Amino acid sequence: MGNKITKIFLNWRVLLLVTLLFFSILAIRPNIFGTEGVEISSMLVNSSVAEAGLSNPASKILPTARERILSVNGEETNTVEDYYAVVSQLQANRTIRLETNERAYTFLAPQSSDGEVDLGIKVREASFSNLRMGLDLEGGTRVLLQPVGGISEEDLETTVDSLKERLNVYGLRDIVVRSASDLSGNDFILIEIAGVTEDEIQELLAKQGKFEAKVGNQTVFFGGKKDITYVCRSADCSGIDPNFGCQQFDAGYHCRFAFQISLSPEAAQHHALITKNLKTISEQGGCYLAEDLALYLDDVEVDRLRIGCELKGSSTTDIQISGSGAGVTQADAVNDALKNMKKLQTVLLTGSLPVKLEVAKLDTISPNLGKEFLHNVMLVGVLALVAVSGVVLYRYRKVVIIFPMLLVMLSELVLILGFAALAKWNLDLASIAGLIVVVGTGMNHFIVITDETLRKEAEALDWKTRIKNALFIIMGAYVINLGSLIPLFWAGAGLLKGFALTTIVGMSVGVLIARPAYATIVKILLEE
Repeated sequence: MGNKITKIFLNWRVLLLVTLLFFSILAIRPNIFGTEGVEISSMLVNSSVAEAGLSNPASKILPTARERILSVNGEETNTVEDYYAVVSQLQANRTIRLETNERAYTFLAPQSSDGEVDLGIKVREASFSNLRMGLDLEGGTRVLLQPVGGISEEDLETTVDSLKERLNVYGLRDIVVRSASDLSGNDFILIEIAGVTEDEIQELLAKQGKFEAKVGNQTVFFGGKKDITYVCRSADCSGIDPNFGCQQFDAGYHCRFAFQISLSPEAAQHHALITKNLKTISEQGGCYLAEDLALYLDDVEVDRLRIGCELKGSSTTDIQISGSGAGVTQADAVNDALKNMKKLQTVLLTGSLPVKLEVAKLDTISPNLGKEFLHNVMLVGVLALVAVSGVVLYRYRKVVIIFPMLLVMLSELVLILGFAALAKWNLDLASIAGLIVVVGTGMNHFIVITDETLRKEAEALDWKTRIKNALFIIMGAYVINLGSLIPLFWAGAGLLKGFALTTIVGMSVGVLIARPAYATIVKILLEE
């Protein structure tokens, strides 16, 4: 028996399977001994720590390669609770030293609108593997957006890039934004975001986000990087307007927000040309221009600002934008004002979308359902393997066949997951269903190989011919299945792409690597 085992591991097909298995495990979990610190999930742009050099994690970076916070002011942050406990003790306008697994950052602690210190960083427990779980398993919102009217390929790509930037600015994490199309040729944009409600996603994405600032009928500047070079989002130059604050009315409270922006030299010069011939008026002891600066969001006026006489014909680049919010209580009004401010800041930073979008489909998914489903799938999978093993043992009466069959099948699953980690695709419920199909197809192929090898009619044939016959049957079934799965990449606007991709990769790995290795193992074990 020892000679047979040695012969098995010296075979090139088995060596290929073992080598790929090793690299797949390394791809899934490169840090075998665990990781320290908490993982940076997302970070607000223009925050103090961003100015110190820390940046948002790239969407395509491997989960275990994301930057991790190890300590804040010398205090270790090995859990999310540790991190927020340390941050809650920080004092505003004090020097903060934040150490990560890559470098150290030093900056002044900012103060939020509620008086507490907010570093603008969202963290979570450090990832222990490179497998990405989809919304079906982690929870969140999936939205399918459809452009109104026709859209060119260039505008579609621009819209996808703009949405990615808008979502990143908004401080959201685990974002998937990609273009999709159905079998009829209709274009869509599929977005998956963890931890966002339906109302927030519709408010943020369904609108085109076209911002204009007008004096009279002339546009002074638009939202976006071309006209706006800086939008303040820190507490020292944004928040509830101290000159106005909150006021109580019969129906509740009304609060006003304000924040600073910087215009490009071209936009500032355009402002000077528009205002230089305007008349001036005196009002309530102040001097103002006869026309106001009106702010429009999606062609709806959201605010109107007075222009001081000192700005007449001036090409100033620094101006203040304001707006308001309302609520039954003062706290509600403050929250509404800050939410409106954040949305306006986001549009000013990212600009408008090339086309108007409408929500074609929107789903909010609970993470509890996904975890329960995953638990049930694992339980059913174990029971299925036990049942199939019993049937195979009863059919062939050879224990030596069972263990190679199960080991190769488990190896095949690891290879699929390793490929998923390297390809950076999200494992959702459709992908899990694909894994189940791969397991079922794999067991069927193993039985074909075993049956073809052991059947009495094959006794007159040599081992090479028997294995060749079995693999010919398997290859024919593989080609037929491959042809039927390819259309699923576009069916349902790409919502079945995970199922198709997982199934195709799993079947390809099995047919090209795992099945030949299993056939070799069976041949060596059963030959006299």
